[in-house]
Amino acid sequence: MRRLPLRRTVTLAALAVLGAATLGATAACGEDDGAAAGGSGPVTLRLGYFPNITHAPAVVGVEKGIFAEKLGGDVKLETKTFNAGPAAIEAIFSGALDATYIGPNPTVNAFSKSKGEAVRVVSGAASGGVALVVKPEITSVEQLKGKKIATPQLGNTQDVALRYWLREKGLTATKEGGGDVKVVPQENAQTVETFNSGTIDGAWVPEPFVSRLVNAGGKVLVDERDLWPDKKFVITNLIVSTKFLKAHPDVVKKLVEGQVAANEFVNTKPDESQQAISDHIGKITGKPLDVKLIKQAWPTLQFTNDPIASSLKAGLDHAVAVELTQPVSLDGLYDLKYLNEVLKTQGKPEVTQP
Repeated sequence: MRRLPLRRTVTLAALAVLGAATLGATAACGEDDGAAAGGSGPVTLRLGYFPNITHAPAVVGVEKGIFAEKLGGDVKLETKTFNAGPAAIEAIFSGALDATYIGPNPTVNAFSKSKGEAVRVVSGAASGGVALVVKPEITSVEQLKGKKIATPQLGNTQDVALRYWLREKGLTATKEGGGDVKVVPQENAQTVETFNSGTIDGAWVPEPFVSRLVNAGGKVLVDERDLWPDKKFVITNLIVSTKFLKAHPDVVKKLVEGQVAANEFVNTKPDESQQAISDHIGKITGKPLDVKLIKQAWPTLQFTNDPIASSLKAGLDHAVAVELTQPVSLDGLYDLKYLNEVLKTQGKPEVTQP
């Protein structure tokens, strides 16, 4: 059977969270932004990100002062960290956040729930870093029958990725945990423990959990990069609230300049970037992420300014195929004008506007 490229998809759990948000909330503005819009002081940009490897450009950009430098003295940068996409999008909807690094699913959720009004993707950030890790005795997809495979959350990016891949291989997996393969949604933090105890037989997860499971005795059965054209698919992109974009386009351009500069740093100075990530996560969580683990995961990721729109847009097809969502229009989601202006100025290839 010809292997079809795997797509990103919509997180149902995030949709449920965002269902309580209204379009009116999207139009709300925080006190800082209101003051800035009124001209009473410097513009405040509230930037969100996750303290993990797949958000390396954001983490390094903050830790190394790259964003602060590009934004300049007329912009006050405030950063907020999140552990899950729904919380970051809720902050965008409530007016508590102006921009955030985030995965493809919550990006789609915010756009669809606000009827295309709430957010715009202004740059890519990272691709890759996801795999199916299983017990070493499992050597083929057929041996997954009757096994329990974990994913981070029902309907999330990796959950649908697994379900669609199983479907393409002729195996079933129901939302209730039945079928040929029992899919077990659970927090990533629990996965290594349940893998070691034998409660699960494998997991479709992002880094650094892929590397942690491998170090716990697992082996990679499917590297998700192998399922995509040119081995590229979006795992993190940069979005801004449409309200902030309209009010402060100059600030958004500076933010994009910071993103491009952060990616340049990450790609040209990997050792320094890996140490910065470890240090920064330590400041946030109280426990630095092991640099050896970061180095182990690093080759599976590609840090790119291209948001790889085709992988996000096509994800809806897979969500629909596994009956986890309904199709929605994503027309207007991408605004790559400032990204291409920055890239052109630096003599770098521009990104095709979807």
